[in-house]
Amino acid sequence: MNKFFNFIAGATLGALVGASVAILLAPTSGEELQAQIKSQVDQIQLEVKTAASNRRSELENQLSTLREPRPPA
Repeated sequence: MNKFFNFIAGATLGALVGASVAILLAPTSGEELQAQIKSQVDQIQLEVKTAASNRRSELENQLSTLREPRPPA
């Protein structure tokens, strides 16, 4: 258990240090970087909503097909 905690603590610390270095060495300003990230997040959200809507339509069509009465065999 102690080894697992040490691993998680080390991974978290490494991620924080890596993110901090990446932000400090980024070639764009903070405002530009925030705008780029926001734009990418908005695009991903739109793609996820579109994919979810398409999948919902597919499932509703399958459900309506399954609910249709079948002719006697």
